[in-house]
Amino acid sequence: MNTMSPKQLAEAYHDACMLELKALKPGNVHMFADGHRMTIHHFMKSAEVSAGVISQAGLTLGERIFGAIEATHQAVGMNTNLGIVLLCAPLIQAKLQLQANQSLSESLHQVLDNLTVDDAVLVSQAIVLSSPAGLGSVSQYDVRQPVEVDLSQMMRVAQHSDRIAWQYANGFLDVLGLGVQRYEEALAQWSNPAYAATAVYLGFLSTQPDTHIIRKHGSRLAMAIMAEAQIMEAEFKAIENPKLMQRKLMDWDASLKARDINPGTSADITVASLLAKSLV
Repeated sequence: MNTMSPKQLAEAYHDACMLELKALKPGNVHMFADGHRMTIHHFMKSAEVSAGVISQAGLTLGERIFGAIEATHQAVGMNTNLGIVLLCAPLIQAKLQLQANQSLSESLHQVLDNLTVDDAVLVSQAIVLSSPAGLGSVSQYDVRQPVEVDLSQMMRVAQHSDRIAWQYANGFLDVLGLGVQRYEEALAQWSNPAYAATAVYLGFLSTQPDTHIIRKHGSRLAMAIMAEAQIMEAEFKAIENPKLMQRKLMDWDASLKARDINPGTSADITVASLLAKSLV
C-alpha cells in the first residue's frame, strides 16, 4: 500500500496547482497571461493557503472543503479555487483512508458512498462563500436554502448542469480516465509536464462542453468553443514540438478572454487529474 502523510498530500496538491498554472490554457489564467480580473498570483496564494487545510488528517470531507475555501477567501477574497477544492478534497480523503490491497478508485468510491448531510451543509456554505460566477437559483437543493439531503444526493441532482458534480455522481470517471490517461500519453510523447498539462486541458475542452461556459453564456456558445478546441487539440497532439504552437494558443487565449469566455471547469478537472496521477 502506497501511503502518504498529510504533509506529502499537501505538497502533491500544491504541486498539481502549480503545474496547472505553468500550462498554457487558452481562456484561463496561466503563467503566460492573466485574465478575467484575476492574476496568477491570486491562484498561487490560493494554492498555498489551502494546501495545509485540504490535506489535514482527521477531517470529514465537508470540513476539508469548507476549511480550504475559508482560508482562500480570507487570503484573496475571490473565487479562485472552488472547483479545484471540490475535486481534490475527495481524492485526498481517499488517499488518507486507503486500505491495504485497495486502489485509489476503490477508496474514492467508499468516500463518495459515505457522504453525509453535514458534508452537504458545509459544501453549500463553501459554495455560497465563494459566490462562483453563474451561480443562480435552482428549484431543487439550492445551496442558499436549508440542506436536508446528503452530499451525494445533492451532487447527483446537479450532475447534468455541472461537470464537477458529475464527477461525484460517476466515480470521478473523467479524472481517473481521460485526465490521467491523456497526461501519461502526452508526458511520454514530449517528456514535459507543462505541455502534458496543456494536453489534458485541451482534451477535456474538446470532448465535452465546459459547464462554466454553459452557466455564463449558454450551451450554444459552449458547443462552439468545444468545436474550436477540437481543432486546436488535434493540431497540438500531432505536433512534434509543442513550443511551435505557443503563438496560436496565445492568439486563441486572447480571443477567448476578449469574449469573456473562461473554460474554468476544464481547468479545474485538469488540476484534479494532475493530482490523481501523483496519487495512483
